[in-house]
Amino acid sequence: MSEPPTPRLITASRPLSGAITVPGDKSISHRALMFASLAIGTSRIVGLLEGEDVLATAAALRAMGALIERGADGVWSVDGVGVGGLLQPAQALDMGNSGTSTRLLMGLVASHPITATFVGDASLSRRPMARVIEPLVQMGADITASPGGTLPLMVRGLCPAVPIRYTLPVASAQVKSAVLLAGLNTPGMTQVIEPIATRDHSERMLAGFGAAVMVDEGPEGRIIAITGEAELRPQQIVVPGDPSSAAFFMVAASIVPGSDITIGNVGLNPTRTGLITALRMMGANITEAQPRLVGGEPVADLIVRHAPLSAIDVPVDLAPSMIDEYPALFVAAAFAQGRTVARGAHELRVKESDRIAAMAAALRAIGARVEEFDDGLAITGSGGDPLPGGGVIATQLDHRIAMSMAVAALQCRRDVTLDDAAPVATSFPTFFDLLDALSGAHAGGGA
Repeated sequence: MSEPPTPRLITASRPLSGAITVPGDKSISHRALMFASLAIGTSRIVGLLEGEDVLATAAALRAMGALIERGADGVWSVDGVGVGGLLQPAQALDMGNSGTSTRLLMGLVASHPITATFVGDASLSRRPMARVIEPLVQMGADITASPGGTLPLMVRGLCPAVPIRYTLPVASAQVKSAVLLAGLNTPGMTQVIEPIATRDHSERMLAGFGAAVMVDEGPEGRIIAITGEAELRPQQIVVPGDPSSAAFFMVAASIVPGSDITIGNVGLNPTRTGLITALRMMGANITEAQPRLVGGEPVADLIVRHAPLSAIDVPVDLAPSMIDEYPALFVAAAFAQGRTVARGAHELRVKESDRIAAMAAALRAIGARVEEFDDGLAITGSGGDPLPGGGVIATQLDHRIAMSMAVAALQCRRDVTLDDAAPVATSFPTFFDLLDALSGAHAGGGA
């Protein structure tokens, strides 16, 4: 049985002030566990995100033979099985709500001589897996999915698998990573061509673990090649703060008058900074302090002060570098001066929820003026004034809808109720605590 919903009442905020750090980057946390599980020896991971999605990845890797433990000091240790060493799991792998876990682990299993069944919650079981199934089948995996190419599905790996040269039909770091992970245990060179570049955490981290990864630019786009039957070396990994989690606080401080906050240790990989670019185009006051490199990833502390926002036409080419941050951007647009148009984001239709429809409905419920397109929204902002608020927001089992609307509620005249705040735990278990700390406590408990 599914858990009962956990409603949450959010009231308007005083100016946000103080310093916080956000949890470790979710994308990097997933990959750190996976690559460490394929190395021979013990890796240590500092700052791992301990949300439900990443814990689902850890549980699946344990089921396939890796030894993964959390120390009392919060540092995780992983004793890997080596590339090619994954074991047959004894039961289905429960991915919960995590699309990243599912798609990347499908890639790992595809080139190992094992069979794994993937199951998930109601939200994940609606999400399309065909885009991952297609290249993995080309490599030789036998994949049986539910009607519509969804979970539950079974992957029977092939060893040795067949190296392929695959052009991504849609910009997707998850599909790219699944193919590269399958290529780790595939003799020869597996290549992925990206017409539009996506986040490159897999390439950076695989190279750090010792895989033979080459990245080049060609007339078709960005070409990532991996030479298979790799031997990965254990690593010491420090996970930077997740820019997708920092996004909510960047928008909150931008829209609540008088706010001045610092968000420490935020990962600023250039494939992930689209929201910062868009907010600065709107007039947001975001500065970077103490820029540095941590484990090959650029990191800085972000200082965000309230500033009046102006509407923009969001450049379509920003979409891959901010695809998870669109719900937060939509909230910023609702408080800007003028009509913001954000299009070219078809991918939002197939996230944990249909984020275009869900955010359109949620913003209308608090009094925003919204037009919906097949690939985005146009939002006429309040010019910085509070929105009416009130009512109950349908979060659609989607953590980013819940957090985005909690931020919007901070600048509403009447209280706003989230119908279910529980999904926030999938990516950001401490979100409401940090919101309380910055705002002087106003994100109340059950409604």
